[in-house]
Amino acid sequence: MNKNLLKSIGAVLAAIILGVGLSIATDTVLEKSGIFPPPPQGLFVTWMLAVAFLYRCVYGVAGSYLAAALAPNKPMLHAMIPGYLGLVASIIGVYVGWNLSQHWYPIALVISALPCAWLGGKLKTGISKKTVQ
Repeated sequence: MNKNLLKSIGAVLAAIILGVGLSIATDTVLEKSGIFPPPPQGLFVTWMLAVAFLYRCVYGVAGSYLAAALAPNKPMLHAMIPGYLGLVASIIGVYVGWNLSQHWYPIALVISALPCAWLGGKLKTGISKKTVQ
């Protein structure tokens, strides 16, 4: 197997592990501290969902930044792959969890997946003057 291919796979896996790991760790800390209810009780309060949405966005940006940083080449492509995987997972989450929560939350995760990935990649690669103009 090509060395760059292994580095590419590692970059994407690192991004996914970072984003998912931080999300699960934050969920656990908030649940154990009593701020969020235990998973069997569900998460139905708007402010709690908003907080979860915000930190998931931050972690998505961080993961895509990491993918771009670890990429052997084409950092924006590597940053976007976790975004596309997150988009697919979020679409599945809309379908599976439609009756479990407020509808805006899973839809917001779908809508934000690619912009968060793009932002993470751009923070690593830099925003050129052409992009701004």
